[in-house]
Amino acid sequence: MMHRMASRLKIVVTNDDGYDQPGLEALVEAVAHLGEVTVIAPATPMSNVGHRVTMKDPIRVDDLAHPRTYVVHGTPADCSRLAVKQFVPDADWIIAGINPGANLGSDVYQSGTVAAAREAAILGVHAVAVSQYIARDWSVDWAATQAQVRRYLPLVLQKPLATGQFWNINLPSPVDAKTPLILRYCPVDKNPHRYRYEKDGGIYRYEGVIHNRPRSVGSDVDVCFGGAISVSRLEI
Repeated sequence: MMHRMASRLKIVVTNDDGYDQPGLEALVEAVAHLGEVTVIAPATPMSNVGHRVTMKDPIRVDDLAHPRTYVVHGTPADCSRLAVKQFVPDADWIIAGINPGANLGSDVYQSGTVAAAREAAILGVHAVAVSQYIARDWSVDWAATQAQVRRYLPLVLQKPLATGQFWNINLPSPVDAKTPLILRYCPVDKNPHRYRYEKDGGIYRYEGVIHNRPRSVGSDVDVCFGGAISVSRLEI
C-alpha cells in the first residue's frame, strides 16, 4: 500500500448521513490531495441502519451535475456495492464519514458509516470509517476536524491490511485545527452500552448513556474519550 500511496489514488467517499452533509464535505476536502475522489452517498439520512442492503427493490441513483457525485436512494452498504460493481470498480479506497458522533465499541455493528467500510472490505476494497466524537456542550468544528483528518488519515492508509480487514477511526473531542493529536492503534471495546427503555403506555423510548459508557482500559472507547485518535483494525 505504501507503493500505491506514492501515486494518485482512486477514492470513493460515502457516509450514512446523506450526500449534502458537512461531514462528507469535510472528508472530501481532507482527501482531495490524495487522488481522484468520487462521492457516492445516500440521498437521505441513514444513521444506525447497520449493514442493511437493498435486494428486492430497484435503487434510484441521481448523477449530479457536480463532477463524480452520485446520490443513492439506498443504504450506506448499497453505496459501497454500487461503487465497486458499477461506478468505480478500480477504487483503491472507500472512505466513509466523517460521522458527527463516535462509532466506538458495539457501535460498529449498528453504524451505517462502519457498514459502508465493511461492505467494501467484503468486496475486496481497502476501506476506512471515520467519525468525530462529540463531547457534552461541544459543537463540531468541521474545519478543525477536516484539518486533523487530512493530517493523520494518510498515516493510517499506509498501514497494511489483510484481506477482509478495514479501519475504524474516531477523533476525540474537542479538536482544533493546529494542536497535534496522538494516534493510537487499539482493540474495539467489548462492553455493552448502558441503556434502558422508558415505558409510556404502549410506547417504549430508548434511554442510553453515551459519554459515561463502560469501557476497558486501552480500548477504542478509552483511547478516544481520553483525548487521542483511536484506530482499530476490524475484520468481516
